Amino acid sequence: MTHMQLTLALLLLSTLTGDAHAQFARDPALRQELLKRAEKDQKVRADVPADLAKITSAIVKRVQSVDKANTAWLKRVVQKYGWPGKSLVSGDGAHSAWLLVQHADLDPDFQKRCLKLMEKAVQAGEASGQEYAYLTDRVRTKEGKPQVYGTQLKFVDGKYVPLPIEDEAKVDKRRAAVGLPPLAEYLKAAAQ
Repeated sequence: MTHMQLTLALLLLSTLTGDAHAQFARDPALRQELLKRAEKDQKVRADVPADLAKITSAIVKRVQSVDKANTAWLKRVVQKYGWPGKSLVSGDGAHSAWLLVQHADLDPDFQKRCLKLMEKAVQAGEASGQEYAYLTDRVRTKEGKPQVYGTQLKFVDGKYVPLPIEDEAKVDKRRAAVGLPPLAEYLKAAAQ
């Protein structure tokens, strides 16, 4: 199961069990909007071909249009509330917020700002350490720095390989600390 398939499955599960989650959100309307936007994020990406050579400018424009709208909206949310954590929008809402910022690649400064907010939210139990790891690596790779957790991959010679990793010998220890599986398992899952 690829990362995108896993994310879609998690979003579907959260939608199916949404009523149970809604009762734990202080702001159910905000939670619902996050879920809606995350679903649209994933739907537009489902149309992206796995073969990067087949990606057209029209596909890129559709994805970027969704990302720009979601980023602009999420900026207003973060301005008003700070990081939308689990107590505000429930676990699935917080996951959706992470997904939107993970795909806010056109605004790296906003991603960095959210990374700092997420770090505090993780410490307070309001955000996922795994999601924080993904955003950490996303921000670092965009800055040309080696990643910490090995979550960011590229397709080379018919297989996924991680982008450069800082102190790769200790990556599995860092991954375990945030609840991620060993890198070899992650790469095996990405290949399926």
